Amino acid sequence: MNPAPRLPETAPFSPLQRAWLDGYLAGLFGDAEAAPAPPPAEDFPWHDPALPLDERLALAAGRPPAQRLMAAMAQLDCGQCGYLCRSYAEAIASGAETALGRCVPGGKATARALKEMLAGAVPAAAAPAPASPPAAAAPGESFAVRLVAADRLNRAGSRRDTRHIVLAGAGATGYEPGDALGVAAANDPALVAAIVARLGAAADTPVLTPDGGEAPLAEALARACEIRRVSDRAIEVLASRALDRGESRVLQAMAEGYPGAGPEDADLLDLLDGFPSARPPLSELVSALDPLQPRLYSIASSAKAAPGEIHLTVAPVRYELRARPRAGVASTYLCDRTAPGSEIAVFVRRNDAFRPPAPDRAMIMIGPGTGIAPFRAFLQERRAIGATGRNWLFFGNPHRGTDFLYEDELLGFQRDGLLTRLDTAFSRDQEHKVYVQHRLLEHAAELWAWLEDGAAIYVCGDAQRMARDVERGLAYILAKEGRMEPAAAKARLARLAQEGRYLKDVY
Repeated sequence: MNPAPRLPETAPFSPLQRAWLDGYLAGLFGDAEAAPAPPPAEDFPWHDPALPLDERLALAAGRPPAQRLMAAMAQLDCGQCGYLCRSYAEAIASGAETALGRCVPGGKATARALKEMLAGAVPAAAAPAPASPPAAAAPGESFAVRLVAADRLNRAGSRRDTRHIVLAGAGATGYEPGDALGVAAANDPALVAAIVARLGAAADTPVLTPDGGEAPLAEALARACEIRRVSDRAIEVLASRALDRGESRVLQAMAEGYPGAGPEDADLLDLLDGFPSARPPLSELVSALDPLQPRLYSIASSAKAAPGEIHLTVAPVRYELRARPRAGVASTYLCDRTAPGSEIAVFVRRNDAFRPPAPDRAMIMIGPGTGIAPFRAFLQERRAIGATGRNWLFFGNPHRGTDFLYEDELLGFQRDGLLTRLDTAFSRDQEHKVYVQHRLLEHAAELWAWLEDGAAIYVCGDAQRMARDVERGLAYILAKEGRMEPAAAKARLARLAQEGRYLKDVY
């Protein structure tokens, strides 16, 4: 069995860079090794949100239709669609569910992959569909909270804006560390008003909504419709009603998913501006939009430490595209468009797969940026119950002086012994960028010792970059410190996941 290639000692890299590149090579060439990773308990190897869509689809190739459809989902089991990834796919495969745009984190990429598979021969009635979404996917009962505060966590001079959201209410008690909060946000009223104006309609015109109800046009666009990501069905409606043949052809190509066919990341206003001859009857257009789904946020507090309150850590999404400001729906709803004291409809989404370990067990938490949220809750909970297990946190952000979220609280946890270790990675505070995965490599021997002593690893944050890099780093550490081949290290990491000792809450 040949080991993965390693950089020569004479390569012009620092020890940190060499270790990271060796880890990357181990991950790159590990698939060629003889010791394969064991399959997940349910044999769904694609059920990992850190895997790219094309890799997930490749892993499901040759599987039954419902499993191939499942591989197109975002793999978060977030429940925003009203299902889990598996049950949503089964409902589509059976024909019981016809809406293909319900996977909010997967967005258009998921919807188009589902559409292509159905058009290419995933047959109907391929799998039994549940009569209703399974209990595990069902949201908790909706309740009202009031916004107490949306305070900025970054200090003056930071280029980032991260908020500590405090919500309070009688229902803000039935949650556990690791749970998420579903927020029923409304679309930006300025965007809604601009769309109403482009449609040349009165705001109070009654229209059919995506869920089959009826509401005034402006209210429907504000609270019932996804206007930020336009459904393929709505684009097809625009195409069918466009008077200009050229506009119709472009819109149809967009609906069919041809790359570069139209403006990228277009919202409904973009389409109305860019295709002025496409003006369908109002109800026909509005009812073809996807329903506006709630947005989920990891809860950043323990109910034992903050009774009657729920805390969130939210970075409002704001950017400019085609000379027009854009904004995230729920993040700016919470941070910019809701006044303190206002009521917000929310629900708790249980996440039993992401809980702190037993009180006497050690845990290693890796949560840069807003990924710190559930770990603040974990630490508050561990303090409240008098847990004796050791706690190690890796946190990262651009600058220590301005972006050390919850700095005083975390340093207090460290001083009083609750936080056994706190390692930070402030990427822009030195010449070479340093991220949490680099800190893992620097402390490889001690991290291995914690794992050998039974510690559990938790990762929260960006799925596409951070989580992948952290996994490569962990695989490298297991290979190096455990003196095993790269593929055996990957297999060990997979076993840790099966044992509930390697858990991810990524998005």
